[in-house]
Amino acid sequence: MSVADVLSGALDPVLKKRGFASRDIIAHWSVMAPKPYDEVAIPDKLSWPRGERSAEGATLVLRCVPGHAMAIAHEGPKIAASINRYFGFVLVGAVRLSAEPFTPGSGRKEQKPLQPNQSVIAKVGAQVADVADDDLREALRTLGHALSSRSGRDEP
Repeated sequence: MSVADVLSGALDPVLKKRGFASRDIIAHWSVMAPKPYDEVAIPDKLSWPRGERSAEGATLVLRCVPGHAMAIAHEGPKIAASINRYFGFVLVGAVRLSAEPFTPGSGRKEQKPLQPNQSVIAKVGAQVADVADDDLREALRTLGHALSSRSGRDEP
């Protein structure tokens, strides 16, 4: 069992409490939401009218970056249409705003790749020197450098 399987199993009950039958709307938000709302808003909750799913769709509650609330409120039908087009059926009937703000990038932790030192470059180069295929040799060299920087050691 992979880490992704374990995490998805742990996340599913949390998402179901928020009204999401699956994680598709969250996982593919950047693809389905129209620009610029894919970057300034994120789905928070999906509320179905009085328990049962209906032909009118659910209300999608979005968290947004401060300063974009008016535009999102105005463009709600456009956002809903874009999501429904992605799924191929009426999932979202209305878009509302959450009181909680959204901070883009707050979940991301980008790390700069560490540059290997000269001894690592030499060791990895010697280990892959006999590989005949140029592309494969370069891929192995890149992998060796990445692994050495992740381990925090000077050797691959």
